[in-house]
Amino acid sequence: MEAALPRKTYVDVSARFTPDGRLIPLWITWEDGRRYFIDRVLRTERAASRKGGGIGIRYTCMVCGNRIHLFYEENYRWFVERRG
Repeated sequence: MEAALPRKTYVDVSARFTPDGRLIPLWITWEDGRRYFIDRVLRTERAASRKGGGIGIRYTCMVCGNRIHLFYEENYRWFVERRG
């Protein structure tokens, strides 16, 4: 059986700008409407998605006890990497 390849999944993200101009994601709304609050942003850096393709700002976040990478692309769209 072949393993599922990672792919980009575009998601809705609610975020805020701080007074000093930083963009902070607050929660992710999945395709089916489920909302996941971001417990903590661990790291923010410009990076490429090695699994899903694309480049932008990568937010390493804790969501429900899991570490995820949330990307904000230069086309103003948010995505996560997922298998399936």
